[in-house]
Amino acid sequence: MSRTAMYKSPNLPFGLPWRQPANPLVEVATQVPSQPEIVPPEDTETLETMARVLEVTGNYKILRRLVPRSVEPRPTAGRIGLIIDLETTGLDTTRNEVMEIAAIKFGYADDRITSIIGTFQGFQQPSAPIDPAITALTGITDAMVEGHHIDSASLEQFVSDTHIIIAHNAGFDRKVAERHWPFFANCHWACSATGIDWKAHGLSGARLAYLLSEYGLFHDAHRALDDCRAVLEILALDLPGTELSGLAALLDRARRPQHRVWADGAPFALKDTLKQRGYRWNDGTDGRPKAWYVDVDAVDAELDYLRKEIYRRDDLDIAWRTITSLDRFSTRI
Repeated sequence: MSRTAMYKSPNLPFGLPWRQPANPLVEVATQVPSQPEIVPPEDTETLETMARVLEVTGNYKILRRLVPRSVEPRPTAGRIGLIIDLETTGLDTTRNEVMEIAAIKFGYADDRITSIIGTFQGFQQPSAPIDPAITALTGITDAMVEGHHIDSASLEQFVSDTHIIIAHNAGFDRKVAERHWPFFANCHWACSATGIDWKAHGLSGARLAYLLSEYGLFHDAHRALDDCRAVLEILALDLPGTELSGLAALLDRARRPQHRVWADGAPFALKDTLKQRGYRWNDGTDGRPKAWYVDVDAVDAELDYLRKEIYRRDDLDIAWRTITSLDRFSTRI
């Protein structure tokens, strides 16, 4: 007999379909209601209201997409800054090539960003195919850069009237930029990653995506212009718990000179002591001393420390030099 058949009930004048009893476990499983389709509202005001409702519960933290600021007319007063980011074929500043450059020019007064003057973006085809690992990191493919070349004259004109250039890894970007375009050597530079004491303001790191998230924002990372916009935003906002903008803190650091002290010939047995004090090793391949070095604000105190604790000679002449924003992060120090 088939699973469905007709039978005659003696009490009913018509036939009723008969079905074999179903497995109750299967029946229960098939009766689980499906999740309703969630269609978010289209208007921004409603979405923002929903986000705030979640935030006030204390159980949710909402990240909002960073919306690029619009370009405004050139400011009539104040100074001009530039945020720059480079995407390269690798991390070797002495030989890897630029694939993309982006920059945002902004006006500032009283150490606060007042306007966005313009943007610059360009691709450049390197001399060899892009490594797949670099493509995975940057999103830049050979097809995107094929036939492209960055116009040096246009870039120089865009940079020429700026008072400060900012990069989120200036120790890398400046060296590469100067090697490709020598006019960058005549500019003042600052680093938004190391030039602000983020930890002192309750933040545990200087990664760009992390800093944005602390301010409740996110962006499309690892494209040069997007990263420039992200740096701009964290510099425009006040540091947590203060009325001091990120830009103000960065410019304060950039304006103060430092002193690079070389512990040339320091005893090998004391290398860990130097590392714990913040010294870094230079292998000598860049033409600078093959030695430990550190950048400090108080040079006399550091020289005194080296003579007493490292060399144990009070009459020793120790090499050091003053660093300003004109040469900080460059290969010339």
